[in-house]
Amino acid sequence: MKVILTDIPNPNFEIEGEYRIVKPVAEGVDPKQCIGCFSCWMKDPGKCALVDGFEENGALLGKCDEMIYICRCTYGSISPFVKMVLDRSISYVHPYFVMRKGEMHHKRRYDNTITLSAYFYGENITDAEKETARKMLEAHAINFDGFIDKVGFYESAEELEGLKI
Repeated sequence: MKVILTDIPNPNFEIEGEYRIVKPVAEGVDPKQCIGCFSCWMKDPGKCALVDGFEENGALLGKCDEMIYICRCTYGSISPFVKMVLDRSISYVHPYFVMRKGEMHHKRRYDNTITLSAYFYGENITDAEKETARKMLEAHAINFDGFIDKVGFYESAEELEGLKI
């Protein structure tokens, strides 16, 4: 299953296979920021204690084989909304550590292997921001113990209309 994390409120993509889109919710619903309570790690693994529609993100990632970011490139990184979704998905990993590529990282909680792709949009994204975004995606792949598939950059969200994924 594909999990698509996007900051585009009404995305129009051509998606093959089973998927789930995590996008901004209706106006008036305020997604909560992770408060670091660690309940999702210890008390109720895979489920965030904050109930706002994003509490099952960690378990959702445990069911996917492909995670796709489609968001504004913000200083060479993901948008604040996609960052919030990832922060609320920390329960995808255990609080325990393993060595991966000579570095300490969290141990996987689930058996799936995630392939990551990113489609960034934004006017005048600099080469330095593109390089930062690629390095950030590499770091996420290592943290999730996964792989990178595609990275693309676009001038606007409108260019992503009808994107085939």
